[in-house]
Amino acid sequence: MSSCSRPIALVTGANGFVGTALIPQLKARGYRVRAALRQPRPGPWDESVVVGDLNLPVDWRVAVSGVDAIWHLAARVHVMQESERDPLAAFRRVNVARTAELCAAAAAAGVRRLVYLSSVKVNGESSAPEHPFRPEDPPAPTDPYAVSKLEAEAAVLTSCVDAVVLRPPLVYGPGVGANFARLLHLVRKGYWLPLGAIQNRRDLVFVGNLADALCLLGEHPDAVGKVFLISDGEPLSTPALIRAVGNALGRSAHLIPVPPKVLRGVLTLCGKEAEADRLLGSLEVDISALTHGLGWRPRYTVKEALAATVAAH
Repeated sequence: MSSCSRPIALVTGANGFVGTALIPQLKARGYRVRAALRQPRPGPWDESVVVGDLNLPVDWRVAVSGVDAIWHLAARVHVMQESERDPLAAFRRVNVARTAELCAAAAAAGVRRLVYLSSVKVNGESSAPEHPFRPEDPPAPTDPYAVSKLEAEAAVLTSCVDAVVLRPPLVYGPGVGANFARLLHLVRKGYWLPLGAIQNRRDLVFVGNLADALCLLGEHPDAVGKVFLISDGEPLSTPALIRAVGNALGRSAHLIPVPPKVLRGVLTLCGKEAEADRLLGSLEVDISALTHGLGWRPRYTVKEALAATVAAH
């Protein structure tokens, strides 16, 4: 297939954590990848277009010209230390307004498919025991970021372009930052962690599995107009995750069985209630719409994914 006849995939957020994993898979499927960037920079894409600061209105016409499908990953992400006076307005500027503009431009340009990367936080912060989140559950966003992602989903699904929404839980893999990178550091250094008594179940998704599913959603005819949840299909408790990280590092994880109520009390006193929820609560997702509905299966096991993650850190 010549470069001129290859379908063009537009990827926003192309230089981000998910984008850098997605682009090689798109290219392997025969796409010519066009990156939408805030400023010029080299990368693994075939071509790029500068769209500027997403806090300001964007003219997407050049970016979407001739495009077959769009993977919209760019977003203002959830932050622990918010600096904006009106966080919801800040999230809406980037996550809702820019998404609506992109959808309108895509429809006008005749783009075949738009895949929107949302967040499981649209469903809520924690799932009930033995009741994983499902795509059809009533949304229950609890913070401005999640509210903005829900509103962006509505903009996507009501636009005049064939669209799909994917809600991942915590994404990890080579290059991961934030709390997951901190966990890798603590286990690698042999710190004792007071998390041995936690009995929860949390779903994660490896960035390679996420990228694989994103590719599928850009092509499968039965995906249009639907919302999907994704995970590695192997929910883990917090202690089980730590032990799995230790195994991947080739060293023992040191866990102290502190009662969860004590942990929650200490973290709450320190103003870290959200962190307590992540460490102690459960968050499971039902991925049957992907697996049974579209025939998707995780390409990588958790063991393989953690080995790749720790090898890169």
